[in-house]
Amino acid sequence: MRILHTSDWHIGRTFHGVDLLADQARVLDAVAALVAANAVDVVVVPGDVYDRAVPSADAVAVCNRGFEAIRAAGAVIVATSGNHDSPVRLGAGAVFAAAGGLHLMTRVSEVDRPVIVTDEFGPVAFYGIPYLEPETTRAELGVPTARSHAAILDAAMDRVRADLAARAAGGVPPRSVLLAHAFVVGAEATGSERSISVGGVETVSASAFDGVDYVALGHLHSPQTLGEGVRYSGSPLPYSFGERSHRKAVWIVDLDESGLSAVQRHDLPVVRGLSQLTGTVEELLGGDEFEHATEDYVSAVLTDPVRPLDAMRTLRARFPHLVHLEWTRPEGDSDLRYREKVRGRTDLEIATSFLTDMRSEPTENELRWTEKAFGAAVRETDGPDRDDADAVERIA
Repeated sequence: MRILHTSDWHIGRTFHGVDLLADQARVLDAVAALVAANAVDVVVVPGDVYDRAVPSADAVAVCNRGFEAIRAAGAVIVATSGNHDSPVRLGAGAVFAAAGGLHLMTRVSEVDRPVIVTDEFGPVAFYGIPYLEPETTRAELGVPTARSHAAILDAAMDRVRADLAARAAGGVPPRSVLLAHAFVVGAEATGSERSISVGGVETVSASAFDGVDYVALGHLHSPQTLGEGVRYSGSPLPYSFGERSHRKAVWIVDLDESGLSAVQRHDLPVVRGLSQLTGTVEELLGGDEFEHATEDYVSAVLTDPVRPLDAMRTLRARFPHLVHLEWTRPEGDSDLRYREKVRGRTDLEIATSFLTDMRSEPTENELRWTEKAFGAAVRETDGPDRDDADAVERIA
């Protein structure tokens, strides 16, 4: 049997305010093309199908078209819910969807009820463990005192292994694939994942999954191998500039008569690259070295000595997909560093410089009033002035 492992679609996510639905539709078409080209039997999606619990109508439409394209390419689909999904909403109509080859495994109570897919060697059991929030799932799993993700996952895996043992006792033991949405010890986050630490320690051990032929993990957004049969596929698109160096991919997993036989990585097409650029507005607009980024999503750090006006609009003439902009004072210019600027200067000189920078050079009359204000502040700090003291004595 041939399985394609993808995850963390996050349909409906935006990127610095930019709608990504068109990009997501394109990458799901690429996944469907891989299914057709590689004769994939089953596609597994371990969580975060959507980016929010209540996805928009457009996000649902893109997701459904993706499912339809994959199914039309010849694969059965098995998916679970992640921490971004609503298990109830994602799993709505699951029984009817299963009749068409889309299996949505979102119920904690059904972690030990696998989807069975048969090939020439016999059955393969696909178990789906949705995202397990300790606070809301510990009672349902029969561990009311559990507080950590590890304890909750252990309880779920006990049920999975018990079901596998029962099936083995009844005849030929099935080969097994597990879908789980979790943060496994030893894996690396990219920064675009939402924390799942609410309710206890968030990490779990890879050994928690022992006894399963292949573990398809979701939650972290870069492809990672924690063991030959324990892997993250990562997200199909980058969702932060911290992922700009990642090449997005899927795993194609082969099971033979005895279990896992091979795993091969397949890179996904780059729908739109990510670039982080640094320079002045003039340099970014004219430099040939930035030509490669003209069609990328761009984050720019401006180093102009003075904050440029309307820089976003100006730079979008060359970089139409500029999504993030910040300005930083050049570190090498000591005149622009506050400490250097005020060292050895009087309060009046500093105030004069401030007024000049913020508005215009103050008049002599304004300087006199400023000097009087400083004098009053000093007297207030030192104690009542002489006239106030005399008045206090006369009253006494």
